[in-house]
Amino acid sequence: MKTYLPVILLVSIFLVNGAQPVLGQGSMDYGGGLKVNINPEGTKYVRFIIWNQIWFRSMETNPGTSVNGAPTENISDVMARRVRFLAYAQITPRYLIMSHFGINNQTFASGGGSATSGTGGYGQGKKPQIFFHDFWNEYAVIPAGKNASGNTNKRTLYLGAGLHYWHGISRMTSASTLNFMAVDAPIFNWPLIENSDQFARLFGIYAKGKLGKLEYRVNYNKPFATNLALPVSGTSVVPNVAVDNNGASKMSYGGYLEYQFLDQEANVLPFKVGTYVGTKRVFNIGGGFYTQPQGTQSFVREGAVTTSPSSNTQKHTISLMAVDAFLDMPVGKPEKNMAITAYSVYYNYDFGPNYLRNLGIANPAQADPAFAGQRALAGPGNARAFVGTGSIWYTQAGLLLPKATEKPKMRIQPFAAYTYKNFEALGKAGNYYDIGANFYLDGHHAKITPQYSTRPVYTDRNTISGNKGEFILQAQIYL
Repeated sequence: MKTYLPVILLVSIFLVNGAQPVLGQGSMDYGGGLKVNINPEGTKYVRFIIWNQIWFRSMETNPGTSVNGAPTENISDVMARRVRFLAYAQITPRYLIMSHFGINNQTFASGGGSATSGTGGYGQGKKPQIFFHDFWNEYAVIPAGKNASGNTNKRTLYLGAGLHYWHGISRMTSASTLNFMAVDAPIFNWPLIENSDQFARLFGIYAKGKLGKLEYRVNYNKPFATNLALPVSGTSVVPNVAVDNNGASKMSYGGYLEYQFLDQEANVLPFKVGTYVGTKRVFNIGGGFYTQPQGTQSFVREGAVTTSPSSNTQKHTISLMAVDAFLDMPVGKPEKNMAITAYSVYYNYDFGPNYLRNLGIANPAQADPAFAGQRALAGPGNARAFVGTGSIWYTQAGLLLPKATEKPKMRIQPFAAYTYKNFEALGKAGNYYDIGANFYLDGHHAKITPQYSTRPVYTDRNTISGNKGEFILQAQIYL
């Protein structure tokens, strides 16, 4: 932690003393956003959303790390976490079309386009490829608004198809990346990410809508093909360890139900808000699931040579479930506009026996071949035990501090988060911690977020050798 204290102090001093008066939850300049009305009433329109999230990072790396051939124990960089463009159009109340594209995770040494490596114009980390995150078409069977009798529809139903984000298994699995409370999602809320999905999206069909205060979304999807090899030790295949290998890929199905006790949330788009910064009274409880038959496979006989494992494999259903609760509530005197935000979720994941996947966000590191010590089980850089067969409990909470004057200046929201991971493949549970603060210069439209996080380092399945830290400073603007 001491490595990052000077940076944290400098940032905090600048933010507290350098902010100019602005609106706390939004911008007078922003208004209705980048929206082009097709008719005077504004019921026919095209809307655009553009956002960038730029990170400065300083991280302690796992033992056995090198970057670009140089052994290292620390990495500092500036990177593009997300650069996105989204557009959707509603020309009649019945039809909506949506497209969303951009890049993610470009660093100085990783995240470049296909075949980029080495030095030069197409060197490592350069020229990332823009790709579509979402595209879908949607039809309103029972649209929101007034019915033929002039009464408000309390029940709605929309059907859609495409590469979509309308899925379970939790509120955070459909999280908006524009309004996180912590600097980012914990990522295990997207348990399939970049394996059998495309950056948390799947091709499929979905139904969404509301039944009074109950919001629902269900889906039927075709997961992307996976073909990871069975793990090997020496000349033998390791038994009873599941890997992502789904063959012809069976269809998956899933959904999420959420009861909204207080203010009702919009569901034109699937993206769930992380914090409303004191502008709504929300209390929801929800639950969801995801199932894909034969999504993974494992070897079932010990001592067999690697040349003939196929006749001794067993396929496993991926079965994922979650329950969660979300609270976002103003507290204290209305003129102070204080608010609390809290979210807690329990995940139960079953990918097959001893399944374990390790991952680090925008990891620029590689294994150091000359390292003679005890390596991290998760791998080099900032990698950690990401998801596995077992359970995860995640909780975050934040407090929006009161306005200093009647004319609001920058708003400050300190927060903390805790994660408990207990995986079948690891003999010890892991504890993960995050602490930080949002400095809202213009609500979520312009904010700066410093966060410090720790992760346990496993050197074998039963040994945690200590913890490593990572400091992130994010600058976000969205319009």
